[in-house]
Amino acid sequence: MNQRQRPVAMIILDGFGIAPTKSSNAISVAQTPFFDSLVTRYPTFLLEASELNVGLPRGEVGNSEVGHTTIGSGILEYQSLPRIDRSISTGAFFKEPELIRVAEKIKKTDGKLHLVGLIGNGGIHASQEHLEALITFAKKNNIWKKTFIHAFLDGRDTPKNVATYFIDKLLAYTKDQHIATIGGRFYGMDRNLKWERTEQAYRAIVDGVSAQTFKHPIKAIESYYAEHIYDEEIPPTVITNIWGKPLATVEPGDVIIYFNFRADRGRQLTEAFVDTQFQAFQTKELGDIDVITFTEYKKGLPVSILFPTSPIQNPMTKVISDYNLKQLHVAETEKYAHITFFLNGRHETPFAGEQRILVPSPNVPSYDQTPEMSAHEMTRQILQEIQSDKQDFYAINYANPDMVGHTGNISACVKAIETVDTCLAQVIQAIVNKGGIAFIMSDHGNAEEMINLSTGQMDKEHNIYPVPFIIVGDSFHGQSPLAIKQPDLSYIPPIGILADIAPTILKTMGLNIPKEMTGTSLI
Repeated sequence: MNQRQRPVAMIILDGFGIAPTKSSNAISVAQTPFFDSLVTRYPTFLLEASELNVGLPRGEVGNSEVGHTTIGSGILEYQSLPRIDRSISTGAFFKEPELIRVAEKIKKTDGKLHLVGLIGNGGIHASQEHLEALITFAKKNNIWKKTFIHAFLDGRDTPKNVATYFIDKLLAYTKDQHIATIGGRFYGMDRNLKWERTEQAYRAIVDGVSAQTFKHPIKAIESYYAEHIYDEEIPPTVITNIWGKPLATVEPGDVIIYFNFRADRGRQLTEAFVDTQFQAFQTKELGDIDVITFTEYKKGLPVSILFPTSPIQNPMTKVISDYNLKQLHVAETEKYAHITFFLNGRHETPFAGEQRILVPSPNVPSYDQTPEMSAHEMTRQILQEIQSDKQDFYAINYANPDMVGHTGNISACVKAIETVDTCLAQVIQAIVNKGGIAFIMSDHGNAEEMINLSTGQMDKEHNIYPVPFIIVGDSFHGQSPLAIKQPDLSYIPPIGILADIAPTILKTMGLNIPKEMTGTSLI
């Protein structure tokens, strides 16, 4: 790579989609003078980032895990959700050897089966249909009486107060009450190393201990709603029998199946279940338990994996490494796994020449309290690195649009977008001043639609809108097709998909594009 092309930066604005201008679109409401100036001066494209375009079922919105994997791999890959759906529809699911094995174990030892995971129709982390398939399996194999459900409530990828609907739906399917604990995903699915949250979920599931207990999950949720505590924030809560005892606790000989198919929010609790060296909090000696996860949450965990995925053979970052180029990956805690593990094609270990910077995310209950998150500190460290001339390639993730978008607070999200625009200006200018090229992109939409158009209610979910892709550098100046002063990108038809990004970057860098990449360079 010659000096004119060094350094190269890819900057992912997480959750930054393109939708028509309206008051519920935090991105169009925000003042983003720098971003707006780029689209009138440099090549600007819209890319599809959801549904079949990223290997998800029709109607399924994109997400950060799928987005980063697709961006980094350059491959349109069949994702875990449709793979599992197909296994269930064909009946292969019910013949899985690992499921048969643990069913026989439970019969032999008189242990219990614990089904742990997120309920609802959000479709980002789990599917309630997968839970129903597990229930069907338990009934067919005569272990249903020993099966208990530990339900995480959504409220982020679904409306904030629909848990009672999905619990009712679950109870209608089971015909009887086997829900042993409930709790918001804020606790049981934390990925931000807030171990005190994980511990509360662990104590409820394993020990049958919680601040409040209820005899029925619907009564519990209604009680929390009366206190204006909604699905995501509902604390882990034990459901008891008629004698006031926990319906189920985890004991030696039991089996846990964690049915979330997305990895990042399943890691911490699974580590607490199985890691013999676990030190974040005191755990119970569980002895001979089996833990099965639907997908691989983390390398090296002593669990069985129902639907394993193989690492991508030649992701973009490996190609860069193979050319003996130096690269730096930067994110705050919330998106660290995405800018490393997923962008690297599900490789845990950094490639040769790869360095990483993790900036802690603010320790707050909700990011609308600090919409700037850690963007300014990230930017400060990135600018230091650019000035040092040590790196050839930067992979950067700004989490603000997505994480603040998930709060549903439009004014806070506007502040988050404006913060990112300020930081983006500093990083891009530093890259261009060094004679480099920057690629600005997103992994999926979120902040561009914060009111559900059908219901008029707060929308904290991802959506199917396309995302921007902008190439910035001296050699690309003046090549924008948009000759208007205040562009509305929603009028531009998408011309590519996320899998096209890696081939485009590699071609720009003058590096060979691996034959495995199915995407096409946009230049």
